[in-house]
Amino acid sequence: MKILKRILKIVFALISLLFLIAICILWSDSSNTKYLQINKNESVSNNSYLIKNVNIIPMNQDTVLVDKMVFIKEGFIEKIADTIEVNGIQVFDGEQKYLTPGLIDMHVHVWDRYELGLYLSNGVTAVRNLWGMPMHLRIKEDINEENIFAPLFFTTGPKLTGLEFIGDDNVNLNNLTEAKEKVISYKNRGYDFIKTYYGLEKKVFNAVIEQSKKSEIDIVAHPSQKVPFSYHLNPQIKSIEHAEEIVQQPLHFDLDSIKLKPIIDSISQSKHTSYCPTITVFNNIYQMMMNDSILDSESLGYMNTLIKNTDSKKQFERWFNAKQEDSKTIDRIKKQHDFHITIIKKLHKAGIPIVCGTDAGIGVTLPGFSIHRELAFYKEAGLSNYEVLKTATVNASQTHSIMNQLGTIEKGKTANLLLVDENPLVNLSSLKKPSFVFVKGRKLNRTTLDSFKEKAKNKKNLIATALRYLENLIIEK
Repeated sequence: MKILKRILKIVFALISLLFLIAICILWSDSSNTKYLQINKNESVSNNSYLIKNVNIIPMNQDTVLVDKMVFIKEGFIEKIADTIEVNGIQVFDGEQKYLTPGLIDMHVHVWDRYELGLYLSNGVTAVRNLWGMPMHLRIKEDINEENIFAPLFFTTGPKLTGLEFIGDDNVNLNNLTEAKEKVISYKNRGYDFIKTYYGLEKKVFNAVIEQSKKSEIDIVAHPSQKVPFSYHLNPQIKSIEHAEEIVQQPLHFDLDSIKLKPIIDSISQSKHTSYCPTITVFNNIYQMMMNDSILDSESLGYMNTLIKNTDSKKQFERWFNAKQEDSKTIDRIKKQHDFHITIIKKLHKAGIPIVCGTDAGIGVTLPGFSIHRELAFYKEAGLSNYEVLKTATVNASQTHSIMNQLGTIEKGKTANLLLVDENPLVNLSSLKKPSFVFVKGRKLNRTTLDSFKEKAKNKKNLIATALRYLENLIIEK
C-alpha cells in the first residue's frame, strides 16, 4: 500500500509538472502576440474621426464617389457627404486615395494569433473560420471585446461527420439525438455556424438541419458523398464549399461542361445558396508538384509551425509520390484546375453568389496572402474587377445575417475599410498593400501592418499549437 501511495504521488507530481510546463508554454506564446493588443487607455477618438479628400468605392453599386468626406463615429460609418462639419474631432486626410470595404475571407483555418495580423496586413478585415475549436471561442471573445487588433471573427463549431472515421479532427455523429445535441451545444457555447462535412449520412444530416433551423444557426456545407449533391441546396445551408467537390461528387471527375450545366442550374434555382470555390488551395497541389523545394521557400515561413511540419509536409509528400508514380498526374491536376475556372464562369453566368474563400491555413495555402491569388483566379474566369471585389465584400456579407453589417461603405455599417493608393476597379493588385486598414474604425498604418507580417514569420509555436489542438481533442470528443 505504501508503494502504491508513493507511485500515485509521483504520478500526480509528474502530471502537475507537465500541466505547469504546458501553462508556461501557452503563456509564453500568448506573450509573443502582445503586439496585437489594443491600448485601452487611449481616447475613444481613436475610432471616431473625419476622413476628407477620399474617393469611395461603396460596393453597393459599381461606381466611384469622388472627393468625399466620411464621418466615422465610434467604429461605425455615421455619414458620407461632399462636406461634413463636425466640431472637436480628428480630421484624417485621405489624400485622394481610394476607400473600399475591407476584404472578407469566407473559408480559413486559423491556428494561432500571429495569423490574425497577417490577415490585416493583407487587407482582410473579417474571416469565417471553418474548423472550430475551443481556442477560437477565446479568440472571438477577445476580438468582440476589442482587446486585440484582428479581423472580425466568425467561426463554425467542429466539423460534423458520420460513423465512418476519417480523422480525429472530426466529430463522428452516431445517432440523431447526438446530432441535435451537438448543434444545441455549439450554439450555446458561442460558435456562429454549424459545419457539415464529408461522410455525413442522410438521417443524421436531416437531424442536423432540423435542429439548426430550430436553433437559428446557419450551416456551412463541405459536401458529403453520402447524400446527393442537390441535397446541400437546403435553405438552412447558406454556402457550399469547394469547386473541386462538384468535380469529385456529381461529375465523378468527368470534366464535362455539358454534364456541369444541370448542376449549375440546380444551384441557381435554390435562390438562397452561395458558393465558395476555394480554388487556390487546389491549385496549390499543382504548385507543390512543380516546385520540389516549396517547403523550404521563404513564404512557407508564414505557415503555423505545427501545420508546416505535419500537414504541409504530408501533402507535399503525397503529391510528390503521385507524380513519381504517374507522370500524367501533373497534367491531370492542371486540367482540373482549369475546369474549376470554367465552374466559376458558369456559376457567375447563372447569377449564383460567389463568395471568396481560400482554405488558408492548410497545406501550403498562406493566411492573408492567398486571398489575392483567389481573387486573381476569379478575374481570370472573366469577372470584372467590380464583380471580383463583390465576392470578398458585399456577396460575403450577405451570406449570413450576422455579417450584414460588413461589405459596403454606407451609413450604419461597421467601419472595416481599406485605404489604397490606386483604384482597385482598375487595378486589383492595389488591394495587396493598403496604406491603411480600419477595423471597427481603428486605423492601422502600413508600417504597423508590415510589422504584423514580420512578427508572424518563422514563429516557434509548434508545442503551443499542439497543446491547443490536444485541448480540442479532449473537450470535443
